[in-house]
Amino acid sequence: MKEIILIYLDRSGGLQKFVHDCKKYNDSKQSCAVYRFVISINPSDIAELDATLGNYILHNPIKAAEIFQSVCFVAIKTLSLIEQLQTEAQISVLLKPTHLPPLPSYVLSLSAFPFDYTSQRFYMSEGIAIAMGTVTKYTQGARFLCTEETCPFSEGFRYIRVHLPGATESATVRNDFVCSLCSSPLQEDMKFRVLGDKQVVEMIDAKVLNALKGYSDHESHFRMQTFTVFLR
Repeated sequence: MKEIILIYLDRSGGLQKFVHDCKKYNDSKQSCAVYRFVISINPSDIAELDATLGNYILHNPIKAAEIFQSVCFVAIKTLSLIEQLQTEAQISVLLKPTHLPPLPSYVLSLSAFPFDYTSQRFYMSEGIAIAMGTVTKYTQGARFLCTEETCPFSEGFRYIRVHLPGATESATVRNDFVCSLCSSPLQEDMKFRVLGDKQVVEMIDAKVLNALKGYSDHESHFRMQTFTVFLR
């Protein structure tokens, strides 16, 4: 699958964009705990190259991102793209599909039951934005060090926290993390914190337009419920 990823990135132009993104990181004098890469992918093209990888991307994107992460790390080290990169954990990959299969199971509708709360795969949802919050900052990645000076993990990049889709802010940055080697408290190295933009959008199902048109489907009871989307 790693070979297929490299072939796909080379054919689609993603490898050239990846090298360009690495150059921006390498030219920057700011030290980072996490290097974030947004990779556009066409699920259909990848599925034709390798069905298993295509299935991972559509139904287990976090696992697929880990495979892309490994490929990116090998590419950076082989081509010496980012001098300051030390560990694979410092790479954060966000897969951005160009489209999803035009099937009902890939459309997230809050009016359809049953809901699948356990799935972490890609969905497509359409709606009307009725309110938008201001753009604020959130922690994309952070570096932690063991507070025990004699511990080997009191330096280096052993403890890297990366924000994953669906996680809360406290999953990335907290003050109760402990060292797995000596059980001493971990402390964040603030110089290496990586920030990103976050915006909250309130949306409502597009079916509300039918109500505004005066359309009625003879249902005696219905209610329009908004849902919140976090854009990162």
